[in-house]
Amino acid sequence: MRLPQITKSRLRASRTSALAGALALALSGSAALAQGAEDFFKGKNVTVYIGFSPGGTYDLFGRMVSRYIGKHIPGQPNVVASNMPGAGSLTAANWLYRVAPKDGTALGIVSQTMAMDEALKAKGVQFKAVEFNWIGRVTSNIEVHVLSTKSKGATLDGARLAEVPVASTGPGSPSDTYPRIMNDVFGTKFKIIRGFPGSTDGLLAVERGEVDGALTSWNTMKSTRMDWLTDKKAVLLVQYVTQRSPELKDVPTLVELAKTDADRNLLTFAVSSAELGRFIIAPPGLPADRVAALRKAFDAAMKDPELLAEVSKAKLDFEPLSGEELAKIVAQTASADQGVIERMQKILAE
Repeated sequence: MRLPQITKSRLRASRTSALAGALALALSGSAALAQGAEDFFKGKNVTVYIGFSPGGTYDLFGRMVSRYIGKHIPGQPNVVASNMPGAGSLTAANWLYRVAPKDGTALGIVSQTMAMDEALKAKGVQFKAVEFNWIGRVTSNIEVHVLSTKSKGATLDGARLAEVPVASTGPGSPSDTYPRIMNDVFGTKFKIIRGFPGSTDGLLAVERGEVDGALTSWNTMKSTRMDWLTDKKAVLLVQYVTQRSPELKDVPTLVELAKTDADRNLLTFAVSSAELGRFIIAPPGLPADRVAALRKAFDAAMKDPELLAEVSKAKLDFEPLSGEELAKIVAQTASADQGVIERMQKILAE
């Protein structure tokens, strides 16, 4: 028995019908996911937990996101910000990973070094960075060490000769890690003074003469303490990035100070967290539809005309990045060269 031939036109029609059916199914699936997220978030309260005290850019950007993301989340939940300082933001990071509700009602902004801390098996880390749901980045970050001009350590050579007390927000934070790296690589004598809840508190300590230096973001410095530089009350010793910012052409980067390839590899790893910058995360274990909804809402908030006007008026650094791209950066940090990790671990242990 001979089977009937299928004409090309009938084959094309069949393929077109199948494609249309698949597209319809995908669209209906997306609609269902969106509807599911909307049903959940409607009438809910969402909290953005900020791992530092009020004042610095973590607080600034955390509160900014909380003001705008809500209207872009399906169901338009009420979004508020809440500070949870402690241990250089490890308190908040651990809480988000282990305790926070895994339903989309808890978000967070914590130290940009969190992925590095986990890779280095830093004391106090109780999370796996790659398992967080990375929602999006507001901006990368340039951190600088501010030194009082009254200090003998206001230059790199001076910091090698004299003990220089600098403020730290706690082990694992950049304000604690960077001075230790500089002491190891460059022979400086930074004395780390811990117990400051945030970078703003460190700057106040410099102002009061309690310490000679503090770490802060360039964004915070130029928006709140530029008179220190113009009046020559303080200097910027170094910027913790791989390439000089166009706004800081006369301030060396940590990486360019390296004298050997081994040091350069170490310092490049050390400042890689600048790429993560100021980001929003959610706990692991969220339903996929809510992760997708939160990422989409974050991306929309970064394009919100009112938010953009606020950024422009305040002259804030602003380099948004999607949650998907952030997750790739975190994965790269987790797979860093073992030799570099071991050297970093030794520095931190000392």
